[in-house]
Amino acid sequence: MRTLGGRYRLVNRIGLGGMSEVWRGHDHVLDRPVAVKIMAPAVEGTLGEAGVALIRAEARSAARLAHPNVAGVHDFGTSPAAGRDVPYIVMELVEGETLSAHLAAGRLDWHIGVRVCAEVAAALAAAHAENVVHRDIKPANIMLTPAGAKVLDFGIAAVAGSPDPDPDGPVMGTPAYIAPERFEGGPATPAADMFALGTLLHHCLAGRLPWTARTHTEMVLAQRFTDPEPLPRIDGLPPEVLDLCSRCLARDPAERPTALMAALLLAESVDARVYVPLRDLTPDVSPWDERAASAPTSAHHVGRHRA
Repeated sequence: MRTLGGRYRLVNRIGLGGMSEVWRGHDHVLDRPVAVKIMAPAVEGTLGEAGVALIRAEARSAARLAHPNVAGVHDFGTSPAAGRDVPYIVMELVEGETLSAHLAAGRLDWHIGVRVCAEVAAALAAAHAENVVHRDIKPANIMLTPAGAKVLDFGIAAVAGSPDPDPDGPVMGTPAYIAPERFEGGPATPAADMFALGTLLHHCLAGRLPWTARTHTEMVLAQRFTDPEPLPRIDGLPPEVLDLCSRCLARDPAERPTALMAALLLAESVDARVYVPLRDLTPDVSPWDERAASAPTSAHHVGRHRA
């Protein structure tokens, strides 16, 4: 079996995408299972240093996020192969099924769908707090586990506000989940992720996308010029969830809620707990931190006291 970096043994392939594949692996050093993402053989020899930079950027984006609803990144490296370096990312091995596999059987119970989207929103809030825009929130990138939802694949993540590197190239992402302003040349923003969250929430509640289209072009036009199809009547669904879904799908990015607001509202509606970034707005160091920083770090021998 192939081993990367003298440490990570590839066991079997568990995922395949357009540019990369994911393997179940084993970390010999820490004796634990891991997931290893590497370039697909069809493209690993065509991108050169650009491919290494792309995978490294993905690793850095995800590694900045320590959050229970984001798959953790453990390591990044390159492995020599036929005169070139093949980049790889070592990640937390997430056991479960993708949300897309569950939705293939029909719409979710609204309690489950809202809880999943609350956890996805919490993951997005953590990403946006680090100025990271995911850009590819969709059911295939959400893993459902016994511990909750996990957001995967930061492969096309970008710094908030950054323009596409190739303005004339295709818009990065999955058409049904891409915000309308992205097709007009707008930069990647947290609001674009919120449009994807609204689409995801609608899909979970209705079992279908907000717009019906036969082609990607029809989908783009529908998102820009047609109102989303209404959600079916769902007994017990709080009206604030319906309102949130509608606002996430607003054509004007300024009308969409933040990920933090969405996470808290959705979690409250199903009495769930989510972890969101609540940063201290005061930059001053607290007295406790000052005392901790100045405390001696060397161990001191403490003698025994006789009774």
